[in-house]
Amino acid sequence: MKKKLWMLVCVFVLAFSVTACGKTDQTSITFNGGTYDQWKDTVQQTVQQITTVSEADIDNALSSISEKSDAVNYNFYSSWKEAVADEGDFQGFGDFTMTESNKTMVMEQTLNYTNRDLSFTVVFDTTTDTPELTSMTFDKVYSLGEKMGKAGMNTLMGMGTVFVILILISIIIYAFRIIPYLQNKKKNAADATAAKEDKVVEQIAQKEELVQDDLELVAVISAAIAAATGSSTDGFVVRSIKRR
Repeated sequence: MKKKLWMLVCVFVLAFSVTACGKTDQTSITFNGGTYDQWKDTVQQTVQQITTVSEADIDNALSSISEKSDAVNYNFYSSWKEAVADEGDFQGFGDFTMTESNKTMVMEQTLNYTNRDLSFTVVFDTTTDTPELTSMTFDKVYSLGEKMGKAGMNTLMGMGTVFVILILISIIIYAFRIIPYLQNKKKNAADATAAKEDKVVEQIAQKEELVQDDLELVAVISAAIAAATGSSTDGFVVRSIKRR
């Protein structure tokens, strides 16, 4: 049993040693002719310069350029203005890192403020012989709890949106059941109106037929009386006819 535990400890130590050997000491990195310390000083000097620029000068700089014409400087000034708005007083510099991956060199400098730390990120494109500066931005550093809270809020909003859409779909599906009922109701009402109209027309036709029959009967009676009396039909008038 002790032998197995010792072997397990050796495996963990070996794995940790391999991982440690695989990591590169960032202070030994050189980029575009500059050492780690030189790039660190350059980045920190850039931050110190922007901290001395007034808000009015930043607004003037933003008004003179656009994101389309000069994206690097526009994002540099706009992200600084947004990030430093309520961070408090500048306390100093934190960690500085240089990471080269996916044909880019990324430099990150942490800025310590009284209310919330900031992260200044500089990105170079290394696909060409001469590296090209592609981005300089300032971002607020959020704690793990804040990140989890924002992630939870986004999750709740996404789930709420899905539920709302499902409710709308359910209402639409239920509406398909109501539509035929409304159509049948409208059709029945139209049929009832048509039936009433037909009945009225039929009654009018029956009355017209009765009047026609009465006229014929009057002519027959008038002719019979005239023949019996030997007089003309112009000498009398039939006032009414009573049916029994």
